[in-house]
Amino acid sequence: MSLLSVIVPCRNEVGFIDAFCASVAEQRLPEGWSLEVVVADGQSDDGTRMHLQQLSGRDGRFRVIDNPRLIVSTGLNAALKACSGEVIARMDVHTQYAPDYLAQCLSALTESGADNVGGPWRAHADDHDPMQQAIAAAFQSRWLAGGARSRQLDYDGWVDTVYLGCWPRGAFERFGGFDDDLVRNQDDEHNLRMVVGGGRVWQSSRIISWYRPRSSIHALFNQYLQYGYWKPFVMRKHGRPASIRHLVPALFLITLSGLVVAVALGAAPWPLWLLLGLYLGVVACGSWLIAARSAWRHLPRLPMVLVAYHMGYGFGSLLGWFDVLAGAKSGRHRYSRITR
Repeated sequence: MSLLSVIVPCRNEVGFIDAFCASVAEQRLPEGWSLEVVVADGQSDDGTRMHLQQLSGRDGRFRVIDNPRLIVSTGLNAALKACSGEVIARMDVHTQYAPDYLAQCLSALTESGADNVGGPWRAHADDHDPMQQAIAAAFQSRWLAGGARSRQLDYDGWVDTVYLGCWPRGAFERFGGFDDDLVRNQDDEHNLRMVVGGGRVWQSSRIISWYRPRSSIHALFNQYLQYGYWKPFVMRKHGRPASIRHLVPALFLITLSGLVVAVALGAAPWPLWLLLGLYLGVVACGSWLIAARSAWRHLPRLPMVLVAYHMGYGFGSLLGWFDVLAGAKSGRHRYSRITR
């Protein structure tokens, strides 16, 4: 009998943990495979830990361990050390999974021979939350992600990163675990480390899950502020970006700031107005196309959704580069708190 280990970072998820655990327990594994689930709890104080302890008492496949540093990367590494499967899959509490999610991960590993496999990053919103629906609609668009293959739902092939992931244990023995210093982007950094080291990452459209995005502009901006902030730390570690698209929001803000300063010093204002006009035109065009593809009711909300995505990531990247160039060895505490 082969063992598949599921590793789960978790903190204060009392509203979602029962449904998540039920979804994992109902996964249909191929014949000859058994399941263990290791949940690394970051000192939850909302009742999540009690739910997990009750579940582990009823179902021996589930086990709860401590994650005293609270962040995702340390939770993943703690779960890695505690699990014993020859294949390891990461799952997150705020994601829903098809009943054959884990079976398809195992199939993709066998068929591709990859060091990591995963499915596309598919957003799904609650029916009663129009803002979350608009955020989910924008999430899948190339106007937001710059054509990232991880957002292309029908793509099968080699990629630079995948959502979540499933690895043969040997991949961690070869490339190491997750970077404990990264609050965000630890999955991107790990995939980049594998690719740079000669590993391969495969995306399969048959691996299906649904990510639940943020439901407010404020939460969305803060989320992407963190994503942007931690990306320069990943780039410093490897001396390169995973993709040029990660640099675009910061470069836009640098150019915009430079033009504002130039106008304040007496330069002609037309380049500033041209840049702003082009950006607003892109936002308007992108909003229109996203609404046409999804639902026209999203159109009034989409411009501020796109701006929150772009500006959050751009401002975060600039702050991250400031700290990296100043020689900071670790990030600011303010950007070390998960934004759910």
